Amino acid sequence: MKPAGIIGTAAVFLLLGTTAPVRAQEQKPKEEPASVDKQEKGKGQSKEGKKQDKGHKQNAAPQAKREAQPPDPNQKQQQAEEHQGGRQPQAGHEQPADQQQANQQHQVNQQRQANQQEAIRQQQANRQQANQQRQAEHQQQVRLSQERQQQLITEQQQRVIEYRQHLDQQRVLAEQYAARLQQQKRAANYRVQQEYLARMQRQQLALQSAYDYDNDPYFYTAPSYRYSRGGSYYELNEYGARVLRQAINNGYAEGYRTGQADQQDRWASDYQNSYGYQDANYGYNGYYVNQAEYNYYFREGFNRGYQDGYSSRTQYGSYTNGSRSILGVILAQILNLQSIR
Repeated sequence: MKPAGIIGTAAVFLLLGTTAPVRAQEQKPKEEPASVDKQEKGKGQSKEGKKQDKGHKQNAAPQAKREAQPPDPNQKQQQAEEHQGGRQPQAGHEQPADQQQANQQHQVNQQRQANQQEAIRQQQANRQQANQQRQAEHQQQVRLSQERQQQLITEQQQRVIEYRQHLDQQRVLAEQYAARLQQQKRAANYRVQQEYLARMQRQQLALQSAYDYDNDPYFYTAPSYRYSRGGSYYELNEYGARVLRQAINNGYAEGYRTGQADQQDRWASDYQNSYGYQDANYGYNGYYVNQAEYNYYFREGFNRGYQDGYSSRTQYGSYTNGSRSILGVILAQILNLQSIR
């Protein structure tokens, strides 16, 4: 190689070696501000962290102080009263299953007591209303004159005398009828007829006692109903109406027994030849209505009772508390009472 070329090459290397550090020094000051920012930023974050820690400590101090304080006795008492009083728990807290069941049972008991109290109040109101109605009806009753009262008492005394005579005559007919049943071997019907006669004997003994006509309201109470029979109209008060209602019910009960007896004896259905139907006096004591009136309505009930008893059914009546009676709608159709005031 030539000396001039060697010298030129060396000069180039010398130039390069001197410029490289200079460039490094020129770039170095540019990096220093970045590191300074980082340091400043780190210092700021450190300060903020310290502030947050200090704030947490300040907030935690009162909380720890409150937790360290003993519980307030008034607050405990209030919680106990709320628990005993059956107050509902706050939202977000569910009651145990036993507590829920106890609350439900408590509500059921309260409702039951409320229903019972309401029923008692209703009964008292009904009784009060019934008493007021009876008082109003009593005030509306028209008393008969003294002359009319004495006339009714005289008629009543005559009816009692005639009825007692009729019962004496009926005893002979009853004995004859019983003998005929025995000949026909109708044991069930004979038993029913003997029971009927026993009740009639007790009824006849009751007629021998003295009667207080002056204090019987039947004799001074004006008629309140009207009814028709056989093309004629009749009037009677509530006491007479009760006797006719009882005649129909007595007839139904006796007819049912007789119908059952004829069916048990395998006897043909024939209510008109029955002793009870022919006599038709059971339940009658000679008061308030004529014997013919009582007999007529007794037989109306007997006819229907016999049909039910013979067929073992309850088309015309019912059986309640050990006794038989005709249905109310049937009774109303038979009697057909019409109010006149």
